[in-house]
Amino acid sequence: MRILVTGSAGFIGFHMARRLLAQGHDVLGIDGFTPYYDRNLKLRRHGILLETPGFRGHEVMLEDFSALAKIYGDGFDAVYHFAAQAGVRYSLENPRAYLDANLNGTFNLLELMRQAPPAHALLASTSSVYGANAKIPFHETDKADHPLTLYAASKKATEEMAHAYSHLFQIPVTMLRFFTVYGPWGRPDMAFFKFTAALLEDRPIDIYNFGEMRRDFTYVEDLIEAMFRLLPCVPPAADKRAGSSAPAVDDSLSPVAPWRVVNIGNENTVGLMDFVAAIEAATGVKAKRNFMAMQQGDVPVTFADTSLLRALTGFAPKTPVQEGVKRFVLWYRDYFGN
Repeated sequence: MRILVTGSAGFIGFHMARRLLAQGHDVLGIDGFTPYYDRNLKLRRHGILLETPGFRGHEVMLEDFSALAKIYGDGFDAVYHFAAQAGVRYSLENPRAYLDANLNGTFNLLELMRQAPPAHALLASTSSVYGANAKIPFHETDKADHPLTLYAASKKATEEMAHAYSHLFQIPVTMLRFFTVYGPWGRPDMAFFKFTAALLEDRPIDIYNFGEMRRDFTYVEDLIEAMFRLLPCVPPAADKRAGSSAPAVDDSLSPVAPWRVVNIGNENTVGLMDFVAAIEAATGVKAKRNFMAMQQGDVPVTFADTSLLRALTGFAPKTPVQEGVKRFVLWYRDYFGN
């Protein structure tokens, strides 16, 4: 298959592109190499991909429609869309970046898919869309109408935009709601990366809500496996469902479009202090803790119901956080030489 991966120099896009290439697919990667975090890390990731047969890469912003259109050409068999402005807290500092990248960039891609639809488009969303929802575990059919940050609002907006295009132009779309992804080649702005760096450099770590937080941590290789298995799970069009087999669980499939939402999480919550303990064990360093109040936009707990993912693919992430953190720390020491 010929597959487009946006955000191919990013944490998740890089891993997904590598998996697709290993399976023999031709991959075209797009990334804007924005300076939100270390550009050199993005260049290293893309360098690995460029050395792999079957990969072609382009540096372009999705907001640049004319440049994107030239690359998209006559279309692709499948699209994985990860390019976005990430980060919950950064959305408080630079909200316009989220409108430009997440809304305008996704709109441009949807317009091109309208003209040349792929057989399946898989678009990244986030557990942050559940916002103020107090019901746990989070299920795809739960209401997600009260986002707590513009980041979450922008990702929920991309879900709704994709639904409209799916309905109007019969583009098969799966929205992927990620739950706190971590692992090798990760993002330096995320807690697992910042905590590891601080411990190895003998600096204190900031622990918000005085440690009273729980997260559904998802190891990146589990995430990639789930997304790879979802590739053939194409949502059927509304008028072609009579003979199709439906999952034996509550499906998020739209009643009017070939569109659904799928959670990808570990279906397990880990306390923040237990996560810190896992990093301490992997590094052999005791953390200097700086306890702080809850930050704006944070939620006390995330918890994925992954029954739909299991029904569709026969798979659900299960890597224990202790093992995943150990693998990340090994990569970190090798990459930074400490």
